[in-house]
Amino acid sequence: MPLAATQAEIRGVLRVVDADTVEVAGQRIRLHAIDAPEVDQPCETEHGQSWVGCGAWVSHVVAQEFGGAAARCVPLDRDAYDRIVARCFVAGDDLGATLVSRGLAFAYVKYGQDYVALQAEAAAADRGLHALRLTQPSWHRKTRAVGRMPVDPGCRIKGNISSSGKIYHLPGQAFYEQTGIRPEQGERWFCSEADARAAGWRVARR
Repeated sequence: MPLAATQAEIRGVLRVVDADTVEVAGQRIRLHAIDAPEVDQPCETEHGQSWVGCGAWVSHVVAQEFGGAAARCVPLDRDAYDRIVARCFVAGDDLGATLVSRGLAFAYVKYGQDYVALQAEAAAADRGLHALRLTQPSWHRKTRAVGRMPVDPGCRIKGNISSSGKIYHLPGQAFYEQTGIRPEQGERWFCSEADARAAGWRVARR
């Protein structure tokens, strides 16, 4: 829903909600064309260790550095949640560009190509999130809503029940990502293959 060209700029002290959402002068604002990990989103280190606090860390870093700063935001649109979408500036610098350049957010190409080149530079230098492994935040939001993301990041094995019986899927297997877990139907998450086998599940063939 594009805003009128006459929409006034929003100025005030910036409060960080998460790494891509802020509040200025009482208005909640989604930063234009960037996407950052959700606060509850985990990631993996280069050695394959799960880091539960990954998304929270990113939000904390952004809040520590930019929270309380004077901001000027130029409204561009409204999103599906009726939040203002804007390009915000702190000390004259485009905040979205700064976050992407530092590897604290990704270019959200669905909504604009503005920061694609900056993301490529950050990725080449392994800055911030580019030194870790994580799903795209948009995919995390989608799968979390339909039982595809574990509540406990340490218990990622999916115990699915189908016409073929009780089958568990490991991360990286062919049908892992698309498998949703429905506890109300007896399906469950497992923390180890031994737990899954002991409960009567067998491993998926691929």
